[in-house]
Amino acid sequence: MTTWRRIRDERGSAAVEAAVGLPAFVLFVGLIIFGGRTATTHSAVESAASEAARTASLARTASEAMQDAKAAAQASLANQDIHCLSVTVSVDVSDFAKTVGEAGSVSATVECLLNLADLSVPGVPGSRPIKATSTSPLDTWRERG
Repeated sequence: MTTWRRIRDERGSAAVEAAVGLPAFVLFVGLIIFGGRTATTHSAVESAASEAARTASLARTASEAMQDAKAAAQASLANQDIHCLSVTVSVDVSDFAKTVGEAGSVSATVECLLNLADLSVPGVPGSRPIKATSTSPLDTWRERG
Protein backbone atom coordinates (compact mmCIF):
# COMPACT_ATOMS: atom_id res chain seq x y z
CA MET A 1 0.00 0.00 0.00
CA THR A 2 1.30 3.43 -0.97
CA THR A 3 0.79 6.47 1.24
CA TRP A 4 0.58 9.73 -0.42
CA ARG A 5 1.73 12.59 1.68
CA ARG A 6 1.23 16.10 0.62
CA ILE A 7 4.49 18.00 0.81
CA ARG A 8 3.96 21.43 2.31
CA ASP A 9 5.13 24.12 -0.03
CA GLU A 10 6.68 27.21 1.61
CA ARG A 11 7.11 29.27 -1.51
CA GLY A 12 5.91 32.84 -1.01
CA SER A 13 6.15 32.80 2.77
CA ALA A 14 9.03 35.30 2.74
CA ALA A 15 6.91 37.75 0.77
CA VAL A 16 4.06 37.41 3.27
CA GLU A 17 6.44 37.93 6.20
CA ALA A 18 7.88 41.02 4.54
CA ALA A 19 4.41 42.39 3.79
CA VAL A 20 3.46 42.07 7.46
CA GLY A 21 6.81 42.81 9.11
CA LEU A 22 8.05 45.80 7.12
CA PRO A 23 5.16 48.19 7.94
CA ALA A 24 5.39 47.20 11.60
CA PHE A 25 9.12 47.93 11.59
CA VAL A 26 8.62 51.32 9.87
CA LEU A 27 5.92 52.23 12.42
CA PHE A 28 8.24 51.26 15.27
CA VAL A 29 11.09 53.39 13.89
CA GLY A 30 8.69 56.33 13.39
CA LEU A 31 7.53 56.11 16.99
CA ILE A 32 11.14 56.06 18.21
CA ILE A 33 11.88 59.21 16.19
CA PHE A 34 8.70 60.84 17.54
CA GLY A 35 9.71 60.10 21.13
CA GLY A 36 13.26 61.30 20.63
CA ARG A 37 12.25 64.52 18.93
CA THR A 38 9.65 65.25 21.60
CA ALA A 39 12.06 64.57 24.48
CA THR A 40 14.83 66.67 22.92
CA THR A 41 12.49 69.59 22.29
CA HIS A 42 11.01 69.39 25.80
CA SER A 43 14.50 69.58 27.30
CA ALA A 44 15.38 72.56 25.09
CA VAL A 45 12.15 74.38 26.00
CA GLU A 46 12.83 73.85 29.72
CA SER A 47 16.32 75.27 29.24
CA ALA A 48 14.93 78.25 27.30
CA ALA A 49 12.38 78.97 30.05
CA SER A 50 15.08 78.83 32.70
CA GLU A 51 17.32 81.15 30.72
CA ALA A 52 14.44 83.57 30.08
CA ALA A 53 13.51 83.73 33.77
CA ARG A 54 17.12 84.24 34.84
CA THR A 55 17.66 86.98 32.26
CA ALA A 56 14.44 88.72 33.28
CA SER A 57 15.42 88.66 36.94
CA LEU A 58 18.59 90.61 36.15
CA ALA A 59 16.74 93.47 34.42
CA ARG A 60 16.09 96.81 36.16
CA THR A 61 12.55 97.42 34.86
CA ALA A 62 9.56 95.25 34.06
CA SER A 63 9.48 96.24 30.37
CA GLU A 64 13.20 95.57 30.02
CA ALA A 65 12.71 92.21 31.73
CA MET A 66 10.01 91.18 29.26
CA GLN A 67 12.07 92.15 26.22
CA ASP A 68 15.24 90.50 27.53
CA ALA A 69 13.41 87.30 28.48
CA LYS A 70 11.83 86.91 25.05
CA ALA A 71 15.16 87.49 23.33
CA ALA A 72 16.91 85.02 25.66
CA ALA A 73 14.32 82.30 25.04
CA GLN A 74 14.51 82.73 21.25
CA ALA A 75 18.32 82.68 21.34
CA SER A 76 18.38 79.60 23.56
CA LEU A 77 16.13 77.63 21.21
CA ALA A 78 18.14 78.79 18.18
CA ASN A 79 21.43 77.78 19.85
CA GLN A 80 20.03 74.31 20.50
CA ASP A 81 18.89 74.03 16.85
CA ILE A 82 15.21 73.65 17.78
CA HIS A 83 12.84 74.65 15.01
CA CYS A 84 9.32 75.37 16.23
CA LEU A 85 6.34 76.31 14.09
CA SER A 86 5.71 79.08 16.63
CA VAL A 87 7.27 80.17 19.91
CA THR A 88 5.32 81.98 22.62
CA VAL A 89 7.12 83.52 25.58
CA SER A 90 5.12 84.98 28.46
CA VAL A 91 6.78 86.62 31.44
CA ASP A 92 5.21 87.42 34.81
CA VAL A 93 6.91 90.59 36.02
CA SER A 94 4.28 91.62 38.59
CA ASP A 95 6.80 91.40 41.47
CA PHE A 96 8.76 94.32 40.00
CA ALA A 97 6.06 96.50 41.62
CA LYS A 98 7.07 95.33 45.11
CA THR A 99 9.13 97.67 47.23
CA VAL A 100 12.81 97.14 47.92
CA GLY A 101 13.22 94.70 50.80
CA GLU A 102 10.28 92.51 49.77
CA ALA A 103 11.08 89.18 48.18
CA GLY A 104 9.95 88.75 44.60
CA SER A 105 10.43 86.56 41.60
CA VAL A 106 10.00 86.48 37.84
CA SER A 107 8.36 83.60 35.99
CA ALA A 108 8.84 82.81 32.32
CA THR A 109 6.76 80.37 30.31
CA VAL A 110 7.96 79.19 26.91
CA GLU A 111 5.69 77.29 24.55
CA CYS A 112 6.95 75.73 21.33
CA LEU A 113 4.69 74.21 18.68
CA LEU A 114 6.77 71.24 17.51
CA ASN A 115 6.38 70.24 13.85
CA LEU A 116 5.83 66.48 13.47
CA ALA A 117 4.17 66.47 10.04
CA ASP A 118 7.24 64.99 8.35
CA LEU A 119 6.99 61.73 10.33
CA SER A 120 3.80 60.46 8.65
CA VAL A 121 3.17 57.95 11.43
CA PRO A 122 -0.46 56.95 12.01
CA GLY A 123 -1.77 58.32 15.29
CA VAL A 124 0.93 61.00 15.56
CA PRO A 125 -0.45 64.55 15.18
CA GLY A 126 1.10 66.99 12.72
CA SER A 127 2.23 69.26 15.56
CA ARG A 128 2.47 69.12 19.31
CA PRO A 129 2.70 71.97 21.85
CA ILE A 130 5.56 71.72 24.33
CA LYS A 131 5.48 74.07 27.30
CA ALA A 132 7.77 74.79 30.25
CA THR A 133 7.79 77.35 33.06
CA SER A 134 10.68 78.51 35.21
CA THR A 135 10.99 81.00 38.07
CA SER A 136 13.96 83.07 39.17
CA PRO A 137 14.17 85.28 42.29
CA LEU A 138 14.61 89.04 42.15
CA ASP A 139 17.35 90.62 44.21
CA THR A 140 15.53 91.71 47.38
CA TRP A 141 17.68 94.78 48.01
CA ARG A 142 18.13 96.05 44.46
CA GLU A 143 16.14 99.04 43.30
CA ARG A 144 13.44 98.21 40.77
CA GLY A 145 11.89 100.56 38.27
